[in-house]
Amino acid sequence: MATIVAGAQTPPAPSRVTRATGDNAKAAPLVVKDEAGRTVEIPQPVKRIISLAPSVTETIYALGLQDRLIADTDACNFPPAAQKLPKVGGPFTPNLEVIVSMKPDLVVVAANSGNRKETADALDLLHVPTYATNANTVDDVLISIARLGDVLGAGEQGRALTESLRARLQDLHRRLEHTTPTRIFFVVWHEPLMSIGQDTYIADAMRRAGAESVIPIKEGYPRVSWEEVVRAQPEYLVFGSSRPEEITAMMANVRNLPGWRDLKAVEENKVLIINDGINSPAPRIVDAIEELARRVHPEAFVDVPLAPAGVAHATIELAKNAVPRAAVIAQ
Repeated sequence: MATIVAGAQTPPAPSRVTRATGDNAKAAPLVVKDEAGRTVEIPQPVKRIISLAPSVTETIYALGLQDRLIADTDACNFPPAAQKLPKVGGPFTPNLEVIVSMKPDLVVVAANSGNRKETADALDLLHVPTYATNANTVDDVLISIARLGDVLGAGEQGRALTESLRARLQDLHRRLEHTTPTRIFFVVWHEPLMSIGQDTYIADAMRRAGAESVIPIKEGYPRVSWEEVVRAQPEYLVFGSSRPEEITAMMANVRNLPGWRDLKAVEENKVLIINDGINSPAPRIVDAIEELARRVHPEAFVDVPLAPAGVAHATIELAKNAVPRAAVIAQ
């Protein structure tokens, strides 16, 4: 198996974007095929945006367009300023009546990471323009950022952002190209035990960090058996969370239970919490990739100082007297 995925290629320009003709050229909507293959007419200019997914909210802020964001969902908590926006419900259960009443120019959904197709279909029936992002790989994430920037009239910002992220990934590739992939088990949820499929953007992110999931299942976020994990004996358990104290407490509570206690990674305290950006197809996924790479391949970064640890990452010390709490992992 290759050590990591080769550097991403330049994303194609969103050439499928065209302008509808009409008597008033300035008022002509933007006609675009979104990332789910739907044809959408977007009123111009786009001044009022509602985001229905954390990845979308994060990307809009990264593009510098937060002043146009009039609402998002209860799950949108990054950056912290987004928590102050009006909320329209959860990603899976948004309040369509509230959305319509706010008269957005555009609602942006995440087709593969937070929203249901039925939501976009319902908004279409209500004549609310809805654009869907979609990402199955890290390359897709970068392409999606650029396309969303173009759709929102911020093409230059989108290209600058993706070029910066791409340069960081290429530097990682150079550093890691001769390393042996570290075998990891990425924990999406602990009860029931869930991990990542090989064809997800999270698994792709792991590969770019010089790691590989021990779970051979290709698609989605499967439930897995302890027998399978114990048989694989991963070198590390990896969590992505903004609340490391909750993961630490959870691990203290379960480390002596069947399955957990049979893993060498638990016995040796090789349990990592990394930036919760790994859970979202948005710009911070590159932060998480870099962080995981540093932690599993420190020898590749001897010439680069490690950034100060923040609340989003830690190496767990499995304290036996920690207060048990359920792990909360952002999706």
